[in-house]
Parts: sequence; C-alpha cells; structure tokens
Amino acid sequence: MSFESYREHYLKILEDIHQAGTWKTERAIVTSQQPHIELLEDPSGSPRPMLNLCANNYLGLANHPEIIDAACKAMQERGFGMASVRFICGKQDLHARLEEAISRFFRMQDTVLYGSCFDANGALFEALLGPDDAILTDELNHASIIDGVRLCKARRRIFKHSDMDDLRAGLEETRDARVRLIVTDGVFSMHGDVAKLSEIASLAGAYTALVVVDDSHATGVVGKTGRGTPELLGVEDCIDLITSTLGKALGGGAGGFATGRAELVALLRQRSRPYLFSNSVPPAIVGGSLKALEILDREPERLERLRANTRFFREAMTKRGFQIAQGEHPIVPIVLGDEKRTLYMAAELFRRGVYVVGFTYPVVPRGQARIRVQISAAHTQDDLARAICAFEEIGRQVGVIS
Repeated sequence: MSFESYREHYLKILEDIHQAGTWKTERAIVTSQQPHIELLEDPSGSPRPMLNLCANNYLGLANHPEIIDAACKAMQERGFGMASVRFICGKQDLHARLEEAISRFFRMQDTVLYGSCFDANGALFEALLGPDDAILTDELNHASIIDGVRLCKARRRIFKHSDMDDLRAGLEETRDARVRLIVTDGVFSMHGDVAKLSEIASLAGAYTALVVVDDSHATGVVGKTGRGTPELLGVEDCIDLITSTLGKALGGGAGGFATGRAELVALLRQRSRPYLFSNSVPPAIVGGSLKALEILDREPERLERLRANTRFFREAMTKRGFQIAQGEHPIVPIVLGDEKRTLYMAAELFRRGVYVVGFTYPVVPRGQARIRVQISAAHTQDDLARAICAFEEIGRQVGVIS
C-alpha cells in the first residue's frame, strides 16, 4: 500500500506532538453535560464522579428537561434530518422559526443557520469580500475566523490584540479598499476579556468599515438580557453581522448562525459554501434551540445566578493570591506561567475530583500557561467553594501562592 511509504513521516509528527507536551486526550463522559458528571477513565472500571469546570454550559441548559422534550418532539414530528441542503430540497418550518427567533432576539433584520459557528465564520468572508476589499482582524481571534479569512482573497491586516491605535493604522493603510471589514471576537475565549466594541464602532464609522463580531462566548451570557457584547457596550446599532453558536449557553447542542443586515445575510444564503453544500441543522437541535431562547427570555434569574457565581469565584481566587485578569465573564483564566507546573496542577485537581484543563504553548504564548475555569449558573456556591479550596491547597503546595 502507498501509505506504508509515508507511515514513518506521520509517526514522527505524532511523536513530536507528544514530546512538545501538546498531545490532546479525550475523556469519556457517561452522564449528560452538567456541573456534576461521571467520567469513564478505564472501560473496565467504574465511572468517576467529577465537579465539572470545563464546559461552556453557562446557563446550565445542556440537560434541561424542557429542551430535551422539545428536541425529542421535533425529531418525532420532523424526522432525524433533512438528508440534503436547503436550496435543493428546502427548509422545514422549524428552521424558519428559529431564524426568525434569533433575529428578534438580537434585534437584527435576518438570520441564516449553519452547522456550527465554525462554519459561519468559514463561510462569511469569502462570500462577502473579494480581492479589492480588506479585512482587519484581531490577532487573538478564534481559529474559525483565522481559517475563514485565509479562504478569502481580500487583503488581510492583523491588528494587535484590542490595540485601537494599531487598528486605526490598519484602516489608514487600507483606505484604497473597496470594502473594509473589521472582525473581532466579542469575548476572547482564552482570556475572558471583552472586545473594545465602542471604540471599534467609532473607528468603523470614521473610516466607513463594516463590523462583524463572533459572540459565541457572549450570547446568552453578557448584556442585560444576554444579547451579548453589543448589548453590554451599547453599540447594537453599529454591528453589521454577529456570528454565534447554539452549542454553548443556548442548550449546548450544536449549530451556529449569522445574524445582521438583510442584504449581507441574503448574500450569505446565495454564496456561502458551508451553507450551500452542507445539510441543514437537524430538527432536534432546532427544536431544542427554540426552547432555549424561550427559557432565557422567561428566566432572567439564570443570568443573575451566573453573574453571582462568577463574582464569588473571581473574588475568592483573587483574595487567595491567584493571578486572574480583571473582568466579569464566567471564563476565568488562572495564569500560572510555568507549563509543567500548570499541567501538574491540573492533574492534581483532577485527582481530587475537580475537572479542569491546563492550557500551554502553543495554545497560549510561552510563559502564560493557565488553567481555564468556566462557571455555570447551575453551579452552587458549595461547588465553587470546593474548587477554590482545592486550588488553594495545590497552589500552596507548588508555590503559586504563599
């Protein structure tokens, strides 16, 4: 077989990943996604109970019985899937209802669904821009934005993270472009910091640029009613497109979308390849997502619990001496610096039944290794106090805090 000629080549790459300490493992969860889960480490052994601080289940909806019932009902009434793309065999009424619901929620003109937000970001730039145009993108934007930008023939200008002077310089450099588009994460997933959307919107107005925000870690999480970073910063009217996910706060299933100006969404329907050449989002996901939006609207107390839990954890960890970037987002990066110490600490927390993951180079810059904690409205303060005690005990042991 031809592969035998290349086996050693790929084995060497895999060994290099192991040696670099960046090999990724996947643990098997044998429960639904919730604050308390069970992990199966050994197929022949018993599941192990863990306090889960890894999930993007910000509102605690991933195992909500109403969402599960809505998903089951949608599947029973509309089937397992469409088995085709929308422009060939059409959409279901549920797809239209969800797109309308998302548009209402974000107060946008129109919405288009994708299989994931990764697909939405991969679809966006190639469909909207050409070689006469320019993209200005934050250096810490999500991988899906990076990949989407690479697919596009527009000129690319990367600006330093949240550096408005560098963004202004990029806008000056691209004055000759037909269309200029600024794209940024709303919340940056490794840091938990919020984009400077007020300043970005101001610069976009001054230089006649479009603004696109990937708000995957903000939808349902920040802003008075959970409409994300544009609501939080009061710039909703200045954002041309929002891409986001149904797979985090809004039920944790799958699926993504782009919502915004009607003309841009219409062009995405006509030209974006992941939309044109991929199956529609399955009915079960659509039904469950509709219910998740309904619950978010009727139960604002979930957002309040999430914010209270986040404040409690951030304040307690800061008081104990851990290095945590200031902020209010439930992504809480605990920066430890040294990579071996970070991985050791994550392993010790896991041994104590606290499920966290250590992030090291190249996921984060050298010297900025961290453990990323993600808080949920479904956590109790007892859950968080248990985690804080474990962090404190191990942190003293390894010399992170005194």
